[in-house]
Amino acid sequence: MSSFKAACVQTRSGRDVAANIASVETLIRAAASDGAAYVLTPEMTNLLERDRAALMAKIAGEADDPTLARFRQLARELGLWLHIGSLAIRIDDKTVANRGFLITPEGAVAARYDKIHMFDVDLDNGESWRESRTYRPGEKSVVAELPWLNLGMAVCYDVRFPALFRAQAKAGAQALTVPAAFTRQTGQAHWHTLLKARAIENGAFVFAAAQGGRHEDGRETYGHSLIIAPWGEVLAEADHDEPGFILADIDVDEVAKARGRVPALANERPFTIETVALSHTEPVS
Repeated sequence: MSSFKAACVQTRSGRDVAANIASVETLIRAAASDGAAYVLTPEMTNLLERDRAALMAKIAGEADDPTLARFRQLARELGLWLHIGSLAIRIDDKTVANRGFLITPEGAVAARYDKIHMFDVDLDNGESWRESRTYRPGEKSVVAELPWLNLGMAVCYDVRFPALFRAQAKAGAQALTVPAAFTRQTGQAHWHTLLKARAIENGAFVFAAAQGGRHEDGRETYGHSLIIAPWGEVLAEADHDEPGFILADIDVDEVAKARGRVPALANERPFTIETVALSHTEPVS
């Protein structure tokens, strides 16, 4: 089988974990009803909470996390591959993982990925983010095997580090994932461009499920969930920041076609960098 239907859920996570589970479950069920065999949810599916003390009080370790437990049951009930873009998972009393989970149709966790790149940024609209104060960065990239293709796992800010996705593509990934809670300001400037670039330069599908709108903790996220083909075409887009889902038919043969037309992965060569100082340049005669 070389084709399947993929869906990206777009949501607006608040501070109530149970309410977030219920709203996302409704959208997953709707996507499955429309034929989705693989569903991706956004970054921080279980909650968005800027206050560190409040965050720590509401989350649990992986073994006790209610969101993961419920969605494992749901994947088994619906018989689909459910990719939870990420959850805030307690590691210890001081540290949290921003962790994605790929769940099989039997309800087992097939793969885990901890977000590698921390969003430590001061934006020019006054927003300031320091993810590294709370979250422990991951150290391992993950490519997981699905029945149809190999899937590279990433989260949000990772999209700005193309070497991560290049390494996944060279390791066999035919689809790349970017579950996100992109800020409205950076999303308006860069979201579409970055995602299309990751698809085109690697000849891979990109699935990007996003948070959208104004959240209870005060932040604003961009929405605009996307499914992009290996040649750069947008197959589906949520052209707004409201909760919902998008669905697209994925023809895996398009990966080989795109990589055959522009064989960048095969043509890539190692190189070194030479830095030339002005003091070493030859004088003009």
